[in-house]
Amino acid sequence: MKPLTPYLFFGGNCREAMTFYKDCFGGELQVMTYEQGPEETCAPGEAEKDRIMHACLTNGDFVLMASDNPSGAPNNGDQVSITVNCESTDETDALFKALGDGGKVVMPPDNTFWGAYFAMLTDKYGFNWMLNCQLEP
Repeated sequence: MKPLTPYLFFGGNCREAMTFYKDCFGGELQVMTYEQGPEETCAPGEAEKDRIMHACLTNGDFVLMASDNPSGAPNNGDQVSITVNCESTDETDALFKALGDGGKVVMPPDNTFWGAYFAMLTDKYGFNWMLNCQLEP
């Protein structure tokens, strides 16, 4: 299993915040807007097209991920998800089953347009988890 990665949710100022964190931590910042995502998945309105669908700041082993919350401004407690970068789809499935016991499925494990096997859930304690297994190109 790889290190845990924090995933921050913003209410519309993700680009500004991640640029600030890049200035603080250095590294490389990659940003994808909702407009850049596939239409069938994102379908942004005019107001949302420039919002951030996914941002990733890396500097060596340091990784910080974020996005603008697609459902609007986050509530307190909803600003962070714990991301586990899994080594295999089997590990992803096993963690999804274990963490999801008594919890709530947000997105079942599936292949994604960004080249990962990915799932989201909220565990029975109310913590948000994102399981990500980068697939070979």
